Amino acid sequence: MRDTNNDQAVVLGGSMAGLLAARVLSERYKRVVVIERDALPPVGEHRRGVPHARHVHGLHPLGLEILNELFPGFSTSLAASGAVLCDVLSDGRWQLSAHQLRQLRTGMAALFASRPYLEGHVRALVRQLPEVRFLEESSISGLTVTADKRVITGVEVRGPDGLSSQIAGSLVVDATGRGSRTPTWLTELGYQSPAEERVEIGLGYATRRYRLRPGAMGGDQLILTAGTRANSRAAALAVIEGGYHLLTLAGICGDYPPTDPAGFDEFMTRLPTPDVAAAVAGAEPLDDPVPFRFPASVRRRYDRLAAFPAGLLVIGDAVCSFNPIYGQGMTVAATEAMTLRELLARDAAPDARRYFRAITPAIDIPWDIVVSSDLAFPEVPGQRTAKVRLANAYLPRLHAAAAHDEALATAMIRVIGLKDRPEGLLRPDRVLRVLRGNLGNGKGASPAVVVPAAR
Repeated sequence: MRDTNNDQAVVLGGSMAGLLAARVLSERYKRVVVIERDALPPVGEHRRGVPHARHVHGLHPLGLEILNELFPGFSTSLAASGAVLCDVLSDGRWQLSAHQLRQLRTGMAALFASRPYLEGHVRALVRQLPEVRFLEESSISGLTVTADKRVITGVEVRGPDGLSSQIAGSLVVDATGRGSRTPTWLTELGYQSPAEERVEIGLGYATRRYRLRPGAMGGDQLILTAGTRANSRAAALAVIEGGYHLLTLAGICGDYPPTDPAGFDEFMTRLPTPDVAAAVAGAEPLDDPVPFRFPASVRRRYDRLAAFPAGLLVIGDAVCSFNPIYGQGMTVAATEAMTLRELLARDAAPDARRYFRAITPAIDIPWDIVVSSDLAFPEVPGQRTAKVRLANAYLPRLHAAAAHDEALATAMIRVIGLKDRPEGLLRPDRVLRVLRGNLGNGKGASPAVVVPAAR
């Protein structure tokens, strides 16, 4: 660790990505400043800068493992205070291509809680770190740089009193999400802005909170109904802290769920499977539906830039913002934070190009999953490569076989949970099981059949 009066790192944004970046930076720097434009609320309360926080969120098994490593006892502590800790497959109905994966214990944990509850607990733990302090209700005016514009030296900040000041940093980490201004700052400094890859999904959400009748979900904690080619509507009904349930309905390419209660209910009855509507029947709504719009998944290719200023890194949605229906964002941010941690062990201000190359594998897999899955819907524009066409021909058949086959169901959920690479689903032995499974059930890959859960 360098012992200078500038032995300080600056994190832009108190998002989950920013909080995890601050956590790993605290191991290397004597001081870490998190600059957040919002007033940060108590645990469980919504933050203005996270408009999607009212909707169902997912933390994949890999993400939960990382949080437990960074904050020992994290999952058991949250479960003790009201979150639900369970098995990702035996306690959830995963309905993909209108086939339900066979339910069985996998040993992979799932944690169900609202986003404000989860993020609030992580923020509380980061606040306890003696190296970290938060500057709330403060906005970033720009970066400070050396005269030759090759090294970022800190940031210009406007505080809640409207006054500007400079905060020095040996390293600045941009965790400001989709609205990141790093591409603009690069252009202003004479660097090339990163190329963007986009998938225009036109996603619309609506979410409502319920108190379900006893036994409405039959002991399950999640019902996830993915869209099919014939019916692209989707839903997730999940337990959260306090024993309440969140229901998020989703539609693509302008087929948005209504926010009036009657329209919301009608949309729910037209999902690919009836399970969500059956579970919500007779439930007590606790609020009106709230909307959210997500026009496109966006990946900024910082890893392909020939030059980048020293002392600046980018993390989380500011690098790649995934279609949120797949629940990958928090887990990918966690894997990026762990990559940063490894690099910090060697250098307090890691080389930016090395960092962006290092996080690329953590982005490639979920990005490929998102792109292939979204391009399965004919109405979504985009190039359907041979790889995409193969995946979208194979997966419905895999889902059909996994409704009966425990090994295939486990393999599928491990890929969804970002524990295994998707290529493993094409192992010869698994392809053979898929072929046998489709012949054995006599239904082929028809997306119109839901196989009942096996306990």
